[in-house]
Amino acid sequence: MKIAIDAMGGDNAPQAVVKGALRALDEFSDLEIELIGNESLITPLLEGRHTNVSIFHTEEKIENDDEPVRAVRRKKNASMVIMAERVRDKKADACISAGNTGALMTAGLFIIGRINGIDRPALAPTLPTLDGKGFVMLDVGANADAKMEHLQQYAIMGSVYAEKVRGIKSPRVGLLNIGTEEKKGNELAKQAFQLLSQSPINFVGNVEARDLLSGAADVVVTDGFSGNIALKAIEGTALSVFAMMKEALTSSFTAKIAAAVLKPKLKGLKKKMDYSEHGGACLFGLKAPVIKAHGSSDELAIFHAIRQAREIVANSVSSTIEETIQNMQLKGD
Repeated sequence: MKIAIDAMGGDNAPQAVVKGALRALDEFSDLEIELIGNESLITPLLEGRHTNVSIFHTEEKIENDDEPVRAVRRKKNASMVIMAERVRDKKADACISAGNTGALMTAGLFIIGRINGIDRPALAPTLPTLDGKGFVMLDVGANADAKMEHLQQYAIMGSVYAEKVRGIKSPRVGLLNIGTEEKKGNELAKQAFQLLSQSPINFVGNVEARDLLSGAADVVVTDGFSGNIALKAIEGTALSVFAMMKEALTSSFTAKIAAAVLKPKLKGLKKKMDYSEHGGACLFGLKAPVIKAHGSSDELAIFHAIRQAREIVANSVSSTIEETIQNMQLKGD
C-alpha cells in the first residue's frame, strides 16, 4: 500500500510531515510513503533512511492564501497537485495534505474525481466525546448548501466509515438540528429527517449541538455551513476552557501546588480531547481516500492521519460507499 503525502503543506512542513511519515513506517510494515516536495529540504530529515520511502521532487507549492481553484489550475507542479495526480494515476492508494483546505478539495474533486452516485463530497473529521470514543461529523465545510439527498449521501458515507474503520457495529446516525423532535428545524431538516428514516442506516433522529460531545450519535450529518460553525464552536470552546484552567491554576502559589497534583489527570484530559489522536478530516465521496490534516499538525497528527488513510484503504471504504449507493439506486429504479 502506498500513500502520497504533500510534504510542503501545513504550518510545520516539511519537518512534522517527514517525522510523522517515518513514525508510520516504523509502525506499519505494509506501508510505502511517497513524499511530494522539495528534495533538498526533505532528504536531510530522513536521517539516512530510504526503506519504503521515496521523494517526488518539486519546488512549487500552494500557499494558504492562494485562491483554491486558480491555484490548482495554474500551479501544475505544486506538491498538492502532483500528490492528487499520483492517486488518479494509480501510483498511490491515498493522499494526505495539511495545506490549503479549499485547494485540496478542488484537487480531490477535479483530479481524483467523485464516486459514481455521489453528488457532492463531504469533509468529515472525527471529533472527541466525553467517553473517548469520538464521532464523525459531515459536512463541515466542503459545501455550504445542501439538499436532502446530499445529507442522505453524507449519512451513508459516514456510516460506512464508522463501521469499516472505527469498528462500530450498526453506527448510530443523527441529524444535527435545533431540537430532537421530528418536526423541528427548517425545511431541509424536516425533509432530510424523512429521507434518512427510510435509508439503509441506523438513523436515531435529530441531535442537538449541546449533546454532540456526550456521544449522542456515532455519525452526525448536516450541511457544510452549519457543520463548520459547530466545528469551530467546539474548537474555540475547548481552547478557551483550557486557557481559563491554565490561568486559574497559575494564579497563586496554592493554585500552582494544586496544578502539580492534578497535572497527570489534566494531561489525560487534554489527550482525550486532542483532535490529533483521531487523524485528519476525510474528504468522503471521492474515488480514493483524501485526508485533510490540520494546518498546525505536528508529528503525531501526521502519524494518525497516515494510520487513518491506511485503514480506509485496507477496509475498502471508497468501494463500499460506491456499492451501497449503487444498490440504493437499483432499488429506487
